[in-house]
Amino acid sequence: MQTRKPINIPVVAAEQDDDPASCNSSGSDCSGNEMVALMVLGDSMAPEFVEGEILVIEMGAPATDGAFVVGTANEEFIFRQLKRDEQGGWRLHALNPAYPDIAIPGLDEIKGVVTHKKKPGSRKSVKYYGAQVAH
Repeated sequence: MQTRKPINIPVVAAEQDDDPASCNSSGSDCSGNEMVALMVLGDSMAPEFVEGEILVIEMGAPATDGAFVVGTANEEFIFRQLKRDEQGGWRLHALNPAYPDIAIPGLDEIKGVVTHKKKPGSRKSVKYYGAQVAH
């Protein structure tokens, strides 16, 4: 098996557009949150998310119980499912049972919510999660 060489993808801030009419033609429901795309690495979220899939994340979106999120734990970004525990606290849950849940102090640790995923090279492989954003 051939090992894949990591691809360096530069992260560049998009220019801010202060024109509210540019959100969509009707001017409605425009959150203003930044959208980013990340690639799934590893198997912690399998079988729902497999390595190589592309996630679209709405940064700063409100997170709810059961949402797939990007958050911070141990000063690192991590992709997990947000779950409420029995005591009313929050934890980051891996779908793969080989990985432990991570308790977080609160929703301030959540940086973005996954809106959809796509398999690279396939136009028809899009799957949406939670509330859909305007396209």
